[in-house]
Amino acid sequence: MMEIPNYLATFNSTSSPYLTMNANLNTSIAPSAAPCTDWPPVPMTTIIPAIYSIICVLGTVVNTLAVSVLAHASASRRTVANTFMLNLCVSDLLFLLSLPLWAVYYSRGYNWPFGRVACKICGALHNLNLYASIFFITSMSMDRYLAIVHPLRSQISRDPKRARLTCIFVWVLACACSAPTLALRDTHYIQGLDVEACVILYPNHSWYLTLVVMKIMLAFLLPLFVISCCYCAIGRHLLVDTGLIRMQNPSHTPNMPSFKSLESHESSSKRERPPTPCVSPSSSGGRPLEGRGLERVLWTVAAVVLAFFLCWFPFHCVTFMDVLNSEGWLDSCWVNWTIHNLTPLTLCLGFSISAINPVLYCFIGNHFRGRLGGLCKGLCACLKARRDDHSQKQGSFSTRLSSFSRKLSDLKDLAIVESTGPA
Repeated sequence: MMEIPNYLATFNSTSSPYLTMNANLNTSIAPSAAPCTDWPPVPMTTIIPAIYSIICVLGTVVNTLAVSVLAHASASRRTVANTFMLNLCVSDLLFLLSLPLWAVYYSRGYNWPFGRVACKICGALHNLNLYASIFFITSMSMDRYLAIVHPLRSQISRDPKRARLTCIFVWVLACACSAPTLALRDTHYIQGLDVEACVILYPNHSWYLTLVVMKIMLAFLLPLFVISCCYCAIGRHLLVDTGLIRMQNPSHTPNMPSFKSLESHESSSKRERPPTPCVSPSSSGGRPLEGRGLERVLWTVAAVVLAFFLCWFPFHCVTFMDVLNSEGWLDSCWVNWTIHNLTPLTLCLGFSISAINPVLYCFIGNHFRGRLGGLCKGLCACLKARRDDHSQKQGSFSTRLSSFSRKLSDLKDLAIVESTGPA
């Protein structure tokens, strides 16, 4: 068995859980600088479990609601956007199921009590969600670009069956990207911490560099580039086309494709003639997208890009610092403190996207909120009917019981009369 690098032996119970989870077992790494004695470590064993618990509860609630609404949609509502969103929510839910185990892991000072199989499964779910969620977000961004910028040319390609095939391809690609870490992840006793940690046992430093660079490129830089290009094109299309229409005909109020009207656009296109590039059903019943409507669309577009960037950029930035540190190119007191203490916190920030995604992609839309309200009303009606039925059964039982009591009382009175009668 390979030796643990010297810097792992210096870890205490409040050191970075990320480096403990993903230990690079390569003795050729240059030794790190001495830890910062003046910079206090962040109490990860209390902060991380608390953050994970909040993310797990909120994320599970919103993703479960989203899956319930999307899975019970009618055939006309099973659009391309809904197909991608349903798979994204399923990916987030699978990962959120593993968060309680990671919370226990951190609270025990990075001691994994659940065994080798659970370590591999939880690690696989983490990496699977890392890739799958970002791939689905990228697919949704490309779909929205086609639906808004090229509504006519994209009608054939934007088919729910093709969307399902794309989802299958995304799951296969995410599994392929997660396969190396699944094979390398295992439980390992770390003597410096006196814990049985759930780590990635890299065969050598080249494996570490390859997997980290692949993660930064495929799970952040390339998706960020595609998402930014798609939404920049959407924003430019809405602004430029709206401005041109107003200049050509000031009295005409344009009907532009709404960012939140993709669902109604797809469902209505099955029943009506194909819409023109500048006219499509809107989520507000065909009202023009101008003023506050256009501003809301653009702000939503900006929110999607900013949420992705702000949630994942800090983690990948610290990960890149760790790569430079492992190569000996960046080595100092503050670098070590940043890697050991900010990596788990930035990872929590990245995990929070699992609770933010349904809000950005589902709950803002009028159609989704309407269907969610209908689902809640149906559930309340079902519960009320059950309660009324239960009350009726209780009332019927009480009636039968009182009738039996009256008959029993009459029999007693009759017996008393007969016993006191003439001999």
